[in-house]
Amino acid sequence: MSELFDAVDALVASRATLPPPAERKRLRSAHGLTIDEVAGALKVRRATVSGWESGKTEPRPPERDAYARLLDKLAELYPAIPDPATETAPAPDVPVPATFTAVPAPVQPAEPAPSDGEVSAPTRPQVPAEDLADAPAAAPRPASTTRTTSRRPGARKAVAAGTPASGTDPRFENGPLAVVDVEDGQVLAYGVGGLVLDVPAKSLPSLVEWTLAEAKLGQPKLSGPGRPADPLLVLTQAALERYGLPTTLTAQERDAGRIPEGHKVIKQLTRADWKLTKRGFGPWARIYRPAKGSERQCVQLCIPSWNALDTRFWGDAAQLPPAELARVLGTYASRVMTPRGSTAVTGLELMTALHPPTHAVRDEETGALRQADTKTPGSLGSDPVDCAPPEAPDGHPVLNALDLPRFHVRGPSEKLFEEAYDWARPMTDAECTLRHLVGIDVNMAFAAGANGLTVGLGESTHIKNPAFDPKLPGSWLVDLSHVDLSHVKAGKEWVELDGSLLPSPFTPKGDRPTGPAWYATPTVAYAQELGYDVTPTEAYVRYDNGRYLDGWYTRLRDAYLATMADLGVAVDLSPEDFLAAMDGYKDRDPELGIVITAIKATVKGGVGKLRERPRGEGWRPGERWRALERPTWRPDIRAAVISRTRINLHRKIVKHAAFTGQYPIAVLSDCVVYAANGESPLDVLPYRDGKPLPGGFKLGINPGLVKHEGTQTVLWGEEVRERFDAPELNLARSIKDGTVTDADNGE
Repeated sequence: MSELFDAVDALVASRATLPPPAERKRLRSAHGLTIDEVAGALKVRRATVSGWESGKTEPRPPERDAYARLLDKLAELYPAIPDPATETAPAPDVPVPATFTAVPAPVQPAEPAPSDGEVSAPTRPQVPAEDLADAPAAAPRPASTTRTTSRRPGARKAVAAGTPASGTDPRFENGPLAVVDVEDGQVLAYGVGGLVLDVPAKSLPSLVEWTLAEAKLGQPKLSGPGRPADPLLVLTQAALERYGLPTTLTAQERDAGRIPEGHKVIKQLTRADWKLTKRGFGPWARIYRPAKGSERQCVQLCIPSWNALDTRFWGDAAQLPPAELARVLGTYASRVMTPRGSTAVTGLELMTALHPPTHAVRDEETGALRQADTKTPGSLGSDPVDCAPPEAPDGHPVLNALDLPRFHVRGPSEKLFEEAYDWARPMTDAECTLRHLVGIDVNMAFAAGANGLTVGLGESTHIKNPAFDPKLPGSWLVDLSHVDLSHVKAGKEWVELDGSLLPSPFTPKGDRPTGPAWYATPTVAYAQELGYDVTPTEAYVRYDNGRYLDGWYTRLRDAYLATMADLGVAVDLSPEDFLAAMDGYKDRDPELGIVITAIKATVKGGVGKLRERPRGEGWRPGERWRALERPTWRPDIRAAVISRTRINLHRKIVKHAAFTGQYPIAVLSDCVVYAANGESPLDVLPYRDGKPLPGGFKLGINPGLVKHEGTQTVLWGEEVRERFDAPELNLARSIKDGTVTDADNGE
């Protein structure tokens, strides 16, 4: 009988209508599947599945039957969730089966993540590039805006490069956000694309009501089981005055991160049945009412004069006129996501938006939709998990069970030290005879480190004397002191190098390890790659794992490349043209230059936020702090990203040394400094007939490729080190503009 049922199932599948190509891709991504995994299951090539998802080809039997069955099962788990009020019938030539009918979105909490966090990597000062006479002309700004009423949104004028167009969803036709200002006594909302709306609201509660009822602001969801982004209002100082809010915060309010609970505006919101999140009314306030069914009522405020737009990551965005500020934030929102707080918070929220912890399923008995009882495959789930003891930062409550002596300082054999490089060495006599120090910088290094990385999704499992598995994410206690950088494998061949001139890949300071230490999987795997055996004595591994950050990387990479293209830096330039295009690129359109800085800060901040430390609030060592209650508090994922980023850089350094005989003078995070006779990176990098060294450094704008960071003279480097009496002062910290401070010397 079972054979008959199988035959019937196969017959049904052979005639099943496949969803449109875009829906096929959505369903695969929603389940956390890669193209390679689908191709392997169906026993076809990767390019075949890619063609099915792009619409270039259609599957044929027998693969079509299995593919249809896969999509049908995924559609049951992840039904499409557009707003029923705006649902439109499919085009006549694209029949869609009932399986893919739209359903209401599940309700998700509005509580945002806490505030900023950064990757624990050394930073270098960022200085605007100089103006050059042959720099391209600045991109045109939006033409004078057309003022319309909120009830009758008017046509938009032509907009500058990099300005996002409005979405196709009628609910959000005015874009993701608006900057609210007051001009000649009239309240105006400046949107993307030069749109200006008249705002009739006389109070903050009525402004929130107007935003939800008439402004048509917001952003479509980024993944199948996710939810649309809430509208964002940016309030200028004039708007703050109009609605009874302070234009600046007092010192006490800045420390608290909010205005007092008894403020009159908060009382107005309370009387109107609006609520604030636990963060209160601060620079990134969220105002909401508890959701009813699939109807979500939430508006976020951004208040630049309260330091919502930190100058470290947003430059002078807070000082821009309303229309220009709307363009900057709107471009960022359309390419990354609507800001949910600082760039660090937004980087973390982007991970969750692409892999929501829950999804909707249909109840078999009632037919109604409800949230699934299990987490969405490929996500981190809704509940936080404790890290392994070696992954825990000092003061974490998981260390209480170890009963460590008071004031005990954990060493490498007790604590995972996966951090970015901060290494330098004295120059050799031969290097001192050269004229220049050339710094090259890896584009979006931490994003490139996250790409394709398998990370743990659930709790760790403790094992003793494990066999090392490079495909299994986790933390490993292993002795790598026997790895000799003077004799390593570069590819398939053993090469002889001067190991004393290379940083160790196993420690952030570049020192050779002296005994057993905890390492993330990419670090241990690299020791094997260099040709050495590894024998862990202990490990915390995660059998529930996946490529959680792939979508995050892709979103940020695309945002970065699109914005750089608007600034005149394309991906297919020759090395010479690339270097020319990078000269003064931010000066061509300073507003898009701000967007680039914010995108890069989103990468570093998002990774750093995975291990956010206590932020006051009366915390004491051994107690839990607020960030630990997030499923995205995952120091193991942060460690894996940083480990892989450092290993990627070291691999290129080894390739470069083996081929050219050149060794780095200094390495800081993603910047490497070499001595050379010329001022250009082309005087360092071995290009032949326009082609770079395979596996080495390559000039280009893609993440993982390198750009010119800066050039100084060898005499400058020696004078700086002599002045500070520091032969190993890290010159990569100051290579960009040559400015050295006491802080750069650790004083």
